[in-house]
Amino acid sequence: MNKLILALIIGFFVAPMMATTAEAGVISRACMKSPRNAKSAQLCRCIQRVANQTLSGSDRRLAAKFFRKPQLAQDVRQSDRRSHEIFWKKYKAFGVAAKDRCG
Repeated sequence: MNKLILALIIGFFVAPMMATTAEAGVISRACMKSPRNAKSAQLCRCIQRVANQTLSGSDRRLAAKFFRKPQLAQDVRQSDRRSHEIFWKKYKAFGVAAKDRCG
């Protein structure tokens, strides 16, 4: 299951916040729609809880897109934009936390 979590969280490579209603499950929904066989509602909910604690709403929305468009994760990771660099550092920390808590 750790490989699944890494694939789902780290874009296929490598003060808790309260979510708004519209963003509450964006990661969980994307996770459940992913084609991975080992996904489960429990795993996706856990990943969502970690995302709520570690990523802003806009960060969660961007990360959720990686489930549909893995190439986007690669593009963001390799981007020269400062905002993408900041996001990617938070995203990597999110991935480690999700692996530790949900694995």
